[in-house]
Amino acid sequence: MVQELTIAMPKGRIFQDAAKLLRQAGIELPADFEDSRKLIITAENCSIHFILAKPVDVPTYVEYGVADMGIAGKDVMMEEQRDVYEVLDLGISACHMAVAGLPESKRYPVTYKVATKYPKTAAQYFRQKGEQVEVITLNGSIELAPLVGLADCIVDIVSTGRTLKENGLVETEKISDITSRLIVNPVSYRLKKIEIDQLIGKLTEVVKENTYGMDQKSGSAVLK
Repeated sequence: MVQELTIAMPKGRIFQDAAKLLRQAGIELPADFEDSRKLIITAENCSIHFILAKPVDVPTYVEYGVADMGIAGKDVMMEEQRDVYEVLDLGISACHMAVAGLPESKRYPVTYKVATKYPKTAAQYFRQKGEQVEVITLNGSIELAPLVGLADCIVDIVSTGRTLKENGLVETEKISDITSRLIVNPVSYRLKKIEIDQLIGKLTEVVKENTYGMDQKSGSAVLK
């Protein structure tokens, strides 16, 4: 008997790329999947249900077993540090986490303030560098903090760099590359191993094919 799977999906930046990947893996998502306002949606050709949640909440749903699996950005995984298995780098929604500030800003260890929505990650990064900073947690418009004097720099996700440039900020340090990951609840993996492994296998093949295709376009035939 095939067991049902529940997958937590992040709304926002990752959603479109994740939906495309699932369709490539043979999962028939409803035609209005990307536009639906429903929070729980069922695939049309298999026993898979999707929970649509805020990106930061996806690892929580998976850790507590409300969802068997989930798709989460590595930035969220670094910050949340939830008890889940990270089983596959999906290679989608690539960006990186960086430190940025005004071009003329200088670092004063005693008073240096860092604004971010990733307080744990930022604190750990500067601690590993042996630098003492005051971390200020913000939930949106992080780029505003240096402009109004709230912070000396920010730690945030950078994709194209356009937002930084338009606000007169420059990237000064790269912290980590970020892609989306497939995560699994440990208990679900024991109880639904066959179904979960099958889905992991399908997604792994899609990721390999997508990576191979990208390398061919760039003149390389090596899988990364």
